[in-house]
Amino acid sequence: MKRFFSGLFALILVVAIGLTGCSGGESASGVTGNYGQDTLTLIDSLRTAVNLPDDAPDKQEAQAAAKEKINAFASRYRRDGKVSTLASFTTMRTALNSLAAHYSSYPNRPLPEKLKKRLEQEFRQVEVALKRGS
Repeated sequence: MKRFFSGLFALILVVAIGLTGCSGGESASGVTGNYGQDTLTLIDSLRTAVNLPDDAPDKQEAQAAAKEKINAFASRYRRDGKVSTLASFTTMRTALNSLAAHYSSYPNRPLPEKLKKRLEQEFRQVEVALKRGS
């Protein structure tokens, strides 16, 4: 009887661990696997971080969260052949690289207006491309 219960217990553990590892839910960084929705969510989040005033108390936390989301998004989609060739993805990646480079190189400096305008333009291009389906 003891052997039966230990085998049953082991089976239940394997199933529980397997189901937990295979859950397709949202990760801690907010990337769900739905490219269009993930891209729009990331754009909204980055717009908020970019447009925060320089004297905002949570500016550093917003920048750190933006870097984490950029990394999660890039890690999820850069090797996805269906996504990596889309115009929306290449434009989004250009914007993300620019923003991440600024945050890495100049963490204590505000974003230049020129970069803010360029990011907003690229975000709009990505939104238009997503609506078109590319």
